[in-house]
Amino acid sequence: MGADLSAMVGQANGAAPPGKRSQVIAFHSSSVWKMHFEASKESSKLLVIDFTATWCGPCRYMEPALNVFADTYTNVEFIKIDVDELPDVAREFRVEAMPTFLLIKRGKEVDRVVGAKKDELQKKIEKHRV
Repeated sequence: MGADLSAMVGQANGAAPPGKRSQVIAFHSSSVWKMHFEASKESSKLLVIDFTATWCGPCRYMEPALNVFADTYTNVEFIKIDVDELPDVAREFRVEAMPTFLLIKRGKEVDRVVGAKKDELQKKIEKHRV
């Protein structure tokens, strides 16, 4: 199942060519996201979900920082969800502003950062990653 899920996620996301894999996983399908989220509940790994939109200036501002965090905190899973592509997922997590970053462990929200606040996000990742 895990290999199948990884293959679906890669296909759903237009995965990078072999050897050049993105550390931030973008989801474009609610059903693929739900399968991934359910599977993540079995792990104690921290998920950082970036709720974003293509038209959002602060979201674009945060993107390089998120990529650096993903390279730095390899024991954390970074997810990107476009609220216009997956509005049902955004509603489920009560996202009302972009960017919103949810920190989740075992399926439960442990923290949230609303806005382009790099330092605050980094501190919360540090706090919850272990």
